[in-house]
Amino acid sequence: MQLDLAGRKTLIAGGSRGIGRAIALAYARAGADVSICARGETALRATEAELQQQGHRVHAMACDLGNAEAVTAYVAAAAKALGGIDVLVNNASGFGSSDDEDGWAASIQVDLLSTVRASRAALPYLEKSRGNIINISSTAALKPSPRNPPYGAIKAALVQYTLSQAAQHAAKHIRVNCIAPGSIEFPGGSWERRKTTDPKLYNTVLGRCRFGRLGTPDEVANVALFLASSAASWVTGQTIAVDGAQSLFG
Repeated sequence: MQLDLAGRKTLIAGGSRGIGRAIALAYARAGADVSICARGETALRATEAELQQQGHRVHAMACDLGNAEAVTAYVAAAAKALGGIDVLVNNASGFGSSDDEDGWAASIQVDLLSTVRASRAALPYLEKSRGNIINISSTAALKPSPRNPPYGAIKAALVQYTLSQAAQHAAKHIRVNCIAPGSIEFPGGSWERRKTTDPKLYNTVLGRCRFGRLGTPDEVANVALFLASSAASWVTGQTIAVDGAQSLFG
């Protein structure tokens, strides 16, 4: 099945590393124009250079997605650079894990409110293009999360918000879906670090992955590519777990 995004104008909020980077590259390989933002300048520019090798229009902008004005400014700049918006991917995470004010604030401001704010800012463009929104949650949203309560709770809020968005915008022909990745390993990511800093936890999680490994960003990006394409034209309001059966075993 060919998943063609030729000429599509796509934004990935949180697109410089890991899952966001993989989605951005998958979209570019499928023919899309791509805008990415992230807070870290070094990784942002490295991914921008990779995207430029695909030969399509590329926009990259440093942005603190926990800041309301910065989110709005990024979406406006991306829409101007690309000439509109067809697809918005809300991928940013503050990784709030500590059950205290800082942990909750990080998850609320970045995971939840950046999604709300970016979606709101992109809506006028998506109405014109009859585009779609993809929110990145986590399988932590689908089960108890005693190790990091803020992360699990706010990722669960994204699942519910996806349902509300899909219902709100269906009459405008805007599709809204959600992806819930399981444990994803990539260079510089949290699970690669935990392999050495917390091997007991890493091996416990690995033991729940009956495929014998953790997931890869590309495996999440493949689902994001499908959801952004016309092949998913009748899919909205859904959350798709991408975890290799991990959540079936604890």
